[in-house]
Amino acid sequence: MKAMMSHEPGGPETLKLTEIETPAPGPGQIRIAVRAAGVNFPDTLIIRDLYQFRPPRPFAPGGEVAGIVEEVGENVKNFAVGDRVLAGGVNGGFATHFIADVARTHKIPDAMPFEEAAAFMLTYGTSHYALKDRAKIKAGESLFILGAAGGVGAAAIELGKAFDAKVVAGVSSEAKATFCTEIGADETLVYPRELDRDAQKALSNDIKNLCGGEGADVVYDAVGGDYAEPAVRALAWEGRFLVVGFPAGIPKIPLNLTLLKSCQIVGVFWGAFTMRNPAKNAEYVAELFQFYNEGKIRPRVTAAFPLEDAAAALELLEHRKATGKVVLTTS
Repeated sequence: MKAMMSHEPGGPETLKLTEIETPAPGPGQIRIAVRAAGVNFPDTLIIRDLYQFRPPRPFAPGGEVAGIVEEVGENVKNFAVGDRVLAGGVNGGFATHFIADVARTHKIPDAMPFEEAAAFMLTYGTSHYALKDRAKIKAGESLFILGAAGGVGAAAIELGKAFDAKVVAGVSSEAKATFCTEIGADETLVYPRELDRDAQKALSNDIKNLCGGEGADVVYDAVGGDYAEPAVRALAWEGRFLVVGFPAGIPKIPLNLTLLKSCQIVGVFWGAFTMRNPAKNAEYVAELFQFYNEGKIRPRVTAAFPLEDAAAALELLEHRKATGKVVLTTS
C-alpha cells in the first residue's frame, strides 16, 4: 500500500509518499480499500505535534475515509467484503488502505459518492453534537457561525436550518459569503481579517443586529483568536458560546461577560464524546443519515486532490482559502 507519511514534525511539505506493507485487520477490525479521504484542519496540527494526540512516527495523517471493505477480521459480523463504508480514526487516512474499528465504521447509501462520504462524518458529527447536544438549540433561535464557509462551518449552516434556527454566517470574504448563502444561510456577515478594538466593537454590533437586535442565542466559533471576544459580547441573554476550533489562535475571554449575560461557554470535543457515549452517538449518526437521505444536508466537496498532492490540500486549509470540504482521492 501507499501512504503520505509524516516522518518528522513539520508542515505539509514534509509528507512523503511511502510504500509500506499492507496491514491485516485484527479482531473487530476491517481493512478498507480507500477511495477518498477527508482533509481537515486537525491534520495540519497533528503533523506538527500540535494536536491532542501524537501518534508514533512514521504515520499518515487523515481521520476520515470512505471506500470498500476488502478484508474483515475476527468477530466482525455486520460488515462483509464489498460493503461501501465510511470510517474514522485519529490518523492513517491519507493512504490507499485503512484499518478501521467496526465501532467507528458505517455503511453508506449506494447513491452516496465516496467523496461525499469521506467528507461527511467529522464535520457533520462535530456540528450536530455541538448544536443539538451542547447548545440544545431550539427552533426559532438565532445562530451565528464564525468560519462559516469551512468544513464544520458549512455543516453548521445546514444543520442550523435543519433545526429551524435563523442562521447568520460569518466569513472573511464576499466569495465565501456567496457560498454560505447558496447552502442556506439566512444572513451573511463579512468580517475583517484583522481586528483592532474599534473593529471588534463594530463586529459585536453587526452580529447583534443581524441576529435580531438582542444578540445571538448560539455562537458557533470555529475560528478563535480576536474574533471570540466580540462574538461573546454579541450573545443574547442566556446565550451559548460553542468552542469548536482555533485556527486564528486560542482566545482569552473576560469571564465577567458570562455573568453579565448569564451565558455559557461550552466546549465541543466530538471525538471524545463518540468514545465516551457510543450509544448516544449512534442515535446522532442515524439522524445525520436521515437528514442526508431527506436532502437537508450534503457535503460540499469543493476541491479534490490526488493522494500524492496531500500537501497542497493541507496548505489550502492552512491559508484559510478553502470553502466547504477538501478531499484526497486514490484513483
